Amino acid sequence: MAETFDLIVLGGGSGGLATAFRAARHGARVALLEPGALGGTCVNVGCVPKKALWYAAQLAQGQRLALDYGFASQPGQLDWERFRQHRQVYIDGIRERYASRLAASGIQVYAETGRFVSPNTVATSCGEELRATQIVIATGARPRRLDVPGFELGMVSDDIFALHALPRRIAIVGGGYIAVEFAGLLRALGSEISLHVRSRLLADFDGELVEALEEHLRAQGVVITHDVQVGGLQREGEGLVLDDAVNGPGSPCDALLWAVGRIPDTERLDLDAAGVQVDEEGHVVTDAWQNTSVTGVCAVGDVTGREELTPVAVAAGRRLADRLFGGEPDSRLDYENIPSVVFAEPPLAMVGLTEAQARSRHGDALRVYHSRFTPLQSAVVKAGPQTLVKLLCVGADERVVGIHVLGAGAEEMLQGFAVAMKMGLRKRDLDATVAIHPSSAEELVLMG
Repeated sequence: MAETFDLIVLGGGSGGLATAFRAARHGARVALLEPGALGGTCVNVGCVPKKALWYAAQLAQGQRLALDYGFASQPGQLDWERFRQHRQVYIDGIRERYASRLAASGIQVYAETGRFVSPNTVATSCGEELRATQIVIATGARPRRLDVPGFELGMVSDDIFALHALPRRIAIVGGGYIAVEFAGLLRALGSEISLHVRSRLLADFDGELVEALEEHLRAQGVVITHDVQVGGLQREGEGLVLDDAVNGPGSPCDALLWAVGRIPDTERLDLDAAGVQVDEEGHVVTDAWQNTSVTGVCAVGDVTGREELTPVAVAAGRRLADRLFGGEPDSRLDYENIPSVVFAEPPLAMVGLTEAQARSRHGDALRVYHSRFTPLQSAVVKAGPQTLVKLLCVGADERVVGIHVLGAGAEEMLQGFAVAMKMGLRKRDLDATVAIHPSSAEELVLMG
C-alpha cells in the first residue's frame, strides 16, 4: 500500500524546499524527493558559488585600484584551489543546515527520483509508491547541450566550479546571464576571454545599458564576436578551436564554456502518466496560481520557465503553500516588477520594463531620464567604468515603469527602489526624497 502524505514535493532546490518548509509549518505532512544535493542549482552550481567567485573578482580589481590610490602592494594571483575549498566548506554548511531543518520540520526526505504513476501517486526510483492530494513539481532546469561535433570537449556551467585551476585562455559561447557573468569575472581573475554570441547580449535587458556593458567588457579585454553560428568544437594540438560557420575558426583556447541556455528537468518525471501539459521546450505549463493542467498538481521555479530566478521560485513556493495549506485562498505570486541583476563587470540591474517594452506599451506617454557619471571611488584616480542610470516614467503623473542601473553597487541599490515600484512609485516621490551624498544611488532621486 502506498504511503500517504498531504504534499509531495519533487525537487529539493530553492522552490521545492521553500514549498515544503512552508507547508510543514502549516501542519501538512510532507514528503520531499531529491536525488542530488539539497539546495539544487542555486546552492551547489549556481548563485552561491558564482557570487563567491564574483567577490573574488571584485577583490582582484580592488587590488589594482589600490595601486592607483597609492598603496605599495602589488596585486597577487588568486590561490584558486584554496578559494575553491573555502567555497565548498560554505556550501556544505548550507546543505547541512537544510538537512537539519528538514528533520526538525518533520519532512520525510527521499534521496531518490520520483515519477508519476497517476495524478496523485509518485513512484520512487526504489519502487516505493507515495500518494498525496497535492503534488508540487520543482525539479528545476539543467544546462542545455548542443548536438554538435566535439560538444563534450567543452564545459557547461556546472563544470566551472569543479575546476582545480583557472585556465589561461577561455572561450565562452552564449549571450545570456551565465555567459556575461563568467566573461567578466574570469577576465578580472586573469584569464584571456573570448565571448561568442549568436545575436545580442542579454536580450531581456534594456538595449542601451547592454550596449554600455559591452563597451565595458571590451575595454577590460574581453574579445566579443557576434552573429556566431556554432558548427562544433575540435582539439588542435594542445588547444581547442571553435568552428564558427559565419566568422571562421576561433582562436585556440585552453577551455570552452557552453552557456547556451537551460532546459527544464522533466524527462524522468513521466508527466504523461499524470496528464500534465508541457510546452515545446518541456516546461510545465502553469497558470497564475501555479496550477498545472491537472487538478492537485502544481509547479514552481525554473521547471515552469517563468522568471528563472531563485527568489521567484522561493516566493512562488511559499505563496502556493499558504494557499494550499495556510487558509489563504488568494495567495499567489505577482510576477510584475520583479527585480533582477546580472553580476557582470560592472553589474547590471533592472526592475520593470525596458525602454523598448515601455515605448511599445505607452508610446508618446513615455518619458526617459538618464544619468551617466563616474563613481567617486573611481573618479578620485580617474579609473574605472562609468555608471549609467535610467528611469522610465509614464503619463502626466510620471508613474515609474522601469529602473535600470549599470555600475558598481547596482545590485544593492535597486532592491529598495523595487519596493517603491511595487507601492506605485512616481517621479515626484523620487524628487521629494533627500539624497544620500556622496553615493551612486542618489542619482536616482536627483534626475531632472
